[in-house]
Amino acid sequence: MTYLEKSKEKLNTLRNRNDYLILAFESSCDETAVAVTRGREVLSSVISSQIEIHKRFGGVVPEIASRNHALAIDSITKEALEKAGVTFDDIDAIAVTYGAGLLGALLVGVSYAKALAYTLEKPLIACNHIKGHIAANYISAPDLEPPFICLLASGGHTYILKVNAFDDMEIMGETQDDAVGEAFDKVARVLGLPYPGGPEIDKLARLGKPSYKLPRAFKGEKHLNFSYSGLKTAVINLVANTKARGGEIIPEDLACSFQTEATGVLIENTIEAAKRSGITTICLAGGVGANSALRDGLTKAGQKAHCKVLLPPRSLCTDNAAMIGICAYEEIKCGIEPAELTLDANPGL
Repeated sequence: MTYLEKSKEKLNTLRNRNDYLILAFESSCDETAVAVTRGREVLSSVISSQIEIHKRFGGVVPEIASRNHALAIDSITKEALEKAGVTFDDIDAIAVTYGAGLLGALLVGVSYAKALAYTLEKPLIACNHIKGHIAANYISAPDLEPPFICLLASGGHTYILKVNAFDDMEIMGETQDDAVGEAFDKVARVLGLPYPGGPEIDKLARLGKPSYKLPRAFKGEKHLNFSYSGLKTAVINLVANTKARGGEIIPEDLACSFQTEATGVLIENTIEAAKRSGITTICLAGGVGANSALRDGLTKAGQKAHCKVLLPPRSLCTDNAAMIGICAYEEIKCGIEPAELTLDANPGL
């Protein structure tokens, strides 16, 4: 019997259970993360962040990220197993992010997971990083079931999704250019803030007021799509023109003005999506989901619209392997087949 045949056989024995253990890997960007999960429960979650390494460059350097993943993944795996109080023999399946993300970074996790799955003769579950962010909501809200509306706002992706089932999601709105996380990072750079820019803008904005008038794309349009290129460019031009005239920018006010516009359209479109679909449960996912203005604004808007807004803790908004373990569990319930050992990274997934 081949490895794939054994994997299919083993996976079929797990489908109607929720007590099996998944060892999950996430290495799509600059966090090396490993977790052990059981059902929607997280037994351990270990993250080795590279923020301090990349801070000097003002952003993630893919080659450096890949090398540091390779250095960290083995020790992080051992730590995750120890914290969960289990061994490799106790693991029932291996899960790994195979896209989207940085190619070299993804390959470290995929290669390690494939080698481990083959050696241990465990089924390998290939997970979509984006669906992993959505699955993070199941950790903080174990009783959550579709249908629900999910606002997914991360560094490279911005979507409003109607989640009918974990294997059935409809895009109701999406960015037409920059993702909201990219816009935060670029505006932070213009304001001279360190990497990562999103949390820095969030902190600075609390000290200011929205005194600068900035554009909002698609105002008055009936669709629910986003555009952040114009907003980002408006901030860049405002700073450049003010300096050229010898004027001064108030960083706190500009950060607050940008954040108000950037998150305001996310909130408005998400509430509108809930109204149009008749769904009253709203979830938040992705790194920008840690932003305080977005969390507070979505909660208040949800209350006015009589919607239940679920906010995962900030630690589950950023990249982690726990969400990948839960993602794999949900995929197994939906009937996913185990990945073959020819699995490759897909940065554009």
